[in-house]
Amino acid sequence: MSQTRQLIDTLKQELRKRRITYRKVSETLGLSETSVKRLFSEEAFSIKRLEKVCELLHLDLADLVQLMQENIELTSQLTRDQELELVSDVKLLLVALLVMNKIKFDDILKIYNISEPEGIKLLARLDRMKMIELQPGNRIKLIIAPNFKWIPNGPIQQFFVGTVQQEFLNSSFTGPGELRIFASGMISRSANADLIKKIQHLAREMHEMNIESESLPLDERFGTSLMMAIRPWEISVFESMRRIKDNRIFG
Repeated sequence: MSQTRQLIDTLKQELRKRRITYRKVSETLGLSETSVKRLFSEEAFSIKRLEKVCELLHLDLADLVQLMQENIELTSQLTRDQELELVSDVKLLLVALLVMNKIKFDDILKIYNISEPEGIKLLARLDRMKMIELQPGNRIKLIIAPNFKWIPNGPIQQFFVGTVQQEFLNSSFTGPGELRIFASGMISRSANADLIKKIQHLAREMHEMNIESESLPLDERFGTSLMMAIRPWEISVFESMRRIKDNRIFG
């Protein structure tokens, strides 16, 4: 991860902690809210604008760099063995995902069939994995980095592909809050690259919305999944009808 991205992620984290909105940032910079969101997504801050946002946070630029360095010490990825431990115990995986979404321990016990002693043992395991810091009174401090990611094609992603994805797609997507769009066409390599950037941007926006929603009461937050995918391909039944195999290489 580039230092620029780490610095911008740290800036966003500090804005969220102090409940300073993009609208407030836009007023400080004399820009539209849309322009401010673009600055964050494209990492296009000038030093002068960065300093102005730091002033809004009552920080020096050096303070922001120091906070970034502290964040680097947070857990950004688990080991393969740790991911295997999560997927081997459904309750451990459940609690891990819940605390990553800032669900309080008391709420976990109220909602799920997990006893307090059992829950404390699960939290202790997450503490040993350095995902959380278990504090007095069973308070939870999340210690994963803003750029935390599961191992590509690792145990967690394989679990989601093999189990969660199949269940997720088993829907008509016609209910409230549901939508499924399938689009296809023949586009250029550059158009494909543009779409990938937009999908990545949408995924980052959902991540930010998830963080912004953490301050809402639990009964106003709904578990929500978004799946986006893109790849150059041809459905096998059509490919089998080709007279001549398409040997073009996209990459």
